Amino acid sequence: MTATAPATAAVHKSSPGAEAGGPRRRLPGRLRRIGLPYLLLLPALLLELLVHLVPMVIGIVMSFKELTQFYIRDWGTAPWAGLDNYRVSVDFDAPVGEALLHSFLITVAFTLLSVGLCWLIGTAAAICMQDTFRGRGLLRALFLVPYALPVYAAVITWVFMFQHDNGLVNHVLHDQLGLTDKPSFWLIGDNSFLALLIVSVWKGWPFAFLIVMAGLQNIPRELYEAAALDGAGMLQQIRRITLPSLRPVNQVLVLVLFLWTFNDFNTPYVLFGKTAPEAADLISVHIYQASFVTWNFGTGSAMSVLLLLFLLVVTGGYLALTSRGRRTTA
Repeated sequence: MTATAPATAAVHKSSPGAEAGGPRRRLPGRLRRIGLPYLLLLPALLLELLVHLVPMVIGIVMSFKELTQFYIRDWGTAPWAGLDNYRVSVDFDAPVGEALLHSFLITVAFTLLSVGLCWLIGTAAAICMQDTFRGRGLLRALFLVPYALPVYAAVITWVFMFQHDNGLVNHVLHDQLGLTDKPSFWLIGDNSFLALLIVSVWKGWPFAFLIVMAGLQNIPRELYEAAALDGAGMLQQIRRITLPSLRPVNQVLVLVLFLWTFNDFNTPYVLFGKTAPEAADLISVHIYQASFVTWNFGTGSAMSVLLLLFLLVVTGGYLALTSRGRRTTA
C-alpha cells in the first residue's frame, strides 16, 4: 500500500492531462501581462483619435462640400461639391490657385532657409560648447532661453523691436550704426520675409543646439585624441568624425525642423496679424485667410488636404532616402 501511493502520484504528475492543464491555468496571467501595455496605451490612443484624427476626417469631408458662411450653422447640409474645391485650388491660372502657388513657393524658400540656418547655428554652438571652460553651464542655459519662452510672448517682443518709429532694430541699425539711410519698415513690404526669417531662426536654433549637443555625448573622445595625434585639425575632425557620427541625429532633426517650420502658424500670425504681407505669405496663414477671412471653408479644407498630402509625400521620400543611405553605409 505504501509503495503504490507514490507511484500513483507520479503517474498523475506525468500524465498528459496534467501537462495540458498547467498552461491553461497560466493562460489568463499571460494574457494580462500581454494586454497590460495596450491597456495603458488606450487612453493616449483615444485622446489622439479625439484631438487629431477626428478633426482630420471632418476636414477631409468638408473639402468635398460647398461650405460657406451660409451653411456654417449646419455644415452637414452644405451641397456636395465633389472635386471642385481641389480644381479651384490647383488652377494656377486663376486668382485662387495663383495665390496659393505663390504662398507655397514663399513657404518652401522660408522653410529651407530657416531649417538650414537653425541646423548650422545649432550645430556650431553645440560643437563649441563641448570643450570645458568657465561659465559653460550658464552659457548653455542662456542659449536655451529662446526655445523655453512662450511663442506669443517672444514674438510680441519682436513686434515691438521691429517697429518703424521707436523699434530697437531701427534704433541700432539707423540711429547708432548708421547702416541705413532711413528707418526701415520690417513688418510690411519685402523686409517682412527677412523679419519672419530672423524670428523663426532665433526661436528654432536652440532646439537644434539641444539635439546636436545630446548626440555629441555619444561620440567617444578617443576618436578626437587619435585624430589629433595623426595631425588632423579641428575642421578635419568635424568633417571626418563629428558629422558622420551625427548623421542619424541630423536625419531626425532636419525632418522635425522641416515639419515644424513648414506648418508654423503662430509666428507669422502673431508677427503680422490676420493678413500677412505678400512677401511673407506663408501657406499656413494663407489657408487661414481662405477659411476664416473669406468664409470659404470648403476651399480652405481642400488646401489643407493638399498640404497634408504634400507633407506625407516629402516625409515618405525623405525617410526612404535616409534609410537607403543607412543600408548603403552599413
